[in-house]
Amino acid sequence: MPELPEVETVRRGLASRVAGRTVDSVWVGRERVVRRTSREELIAGLTGVKIEGADRRGKYLLLPLDSGEQVMIHLRMSGQVLLVDGEEPIADHTHVVATFTGGDQLRFIDPRTFGEVVVFDPERVGEVLPELVRLGPDPIAEDFPRAVLREIVMGTSRALKPLLLDQHRIAGIGNIYADEILHAARLRPDRAADSLDSRAVTRLHRSILDILTRAVEAGGSTLPDTQYVDLLGEGGWFQFEHRVYGRTGERCTTCGRGWIRRITSGGRSTHFCPVCQH
Repeated sequence: MPELPEVETVRRGLASRVAGRTVDSVWVGRERVVRRTSREELIAGLTGVKIEGADRRGKYLLLPLDSGEQVMIHLRMSGQVLLVDGEEPIADHTHVVATFTGGDQLRFIDPRTFGEVVVFDPERVGEVLPELVRLGPDPIAEDFPRAVLREIVMGTSRALKPLLLDQHRIAGIGNIYADEILHAARLRPDRAADSLDSRAVTRLHRSILDILTRAVEAGGSTLPDTQYVDLLGEGGWFQFEHRVYGRTGERCTTCGRGWIRRITSGGRSTHFCPVCQH
């Protein structure tokens, strides 16, 4: 599932290549992708309008329009947003196509159809997209001082891994980066959050910012079992820097002594080094 670094990579592509362009026409295939509203509302809301920019909150892409409305795109498990020549054949599982003046197209592709595309009035965001209102702070898009993280961890005895995955507490972190962040911070994923002392909170804060920033610079992580690519169809390469995620049974490259273990934490597959993260 694309997480903050992957969605931020797509956002940057949209900001540089799509912002300022006008949509001439819209085609919608499977209606499941526009289930919040309808096929007709998406077509009416996008046709003839200019995309003014590209924003992001957590894993949600937000594109302001010159009509005053916005487009929300959520990739969910397998969604892709691609900018392609309009002459290219329509790929399988393409559910939304926006054609720009000039003929090239923005296509939303999603084999599992969990993703969404919605045009909405920002003044009605709480009604149309209530989960967007409930998101916690975004560590990259917003100010995220250590004091904010300290308040989050000190306020609960939950284990660290499910806490990092809670989008109401911190927006954008998913399974891959939670594992990598906790490894970099030398913290066990099943440790109680409110047991962290000041130094541990500092390490965790630094690791969140460092891992997410480095992953964005690498264009995110593209794994064999995912469909993630950027706006132009290129994969990321942060997967080559993963220290624990997906490396069960391998020797830890950080300490050189431990063997990466896999457990279940908060219902999610979790990877850690028992030597580094004791």
